[in-house]
Amino acid sequence: MKSPTREAASNPPMPLILLPFLGSGFVPTDSMPTVLRWFAEYQPFTPVMETVRGLLLGTPIGNSGAIATAWCAGIAVVSYLWAKNLFNKA
Repeated sequence: MKSPTREAASNPPMPLILLPFLGSGFVPTDSMPTVLRWFAEYQPFTPVMETVRGLLLGTPIGNSGAIATAWCAGIAVVSYLWAKNLFNKA
């Protein structure tokens, strides 16, 4: 709804494709440079990946499950409100 054309609708989420590569999905955050480590530890994909990894391997997940759930719920609520607002304007 926010995009001017159907063809341009795939362009805004393109930066989101890079976020999993800047998280802990491929390498541990301890081996990253300081600035990248800080970014990787506080983005939404890292707790989700840590939770899935822990559940699949049977290792303790700590508070990653709660953080991942909070990120997913927050993103869903913001996305819903934004879409509802755009729909009501149209």
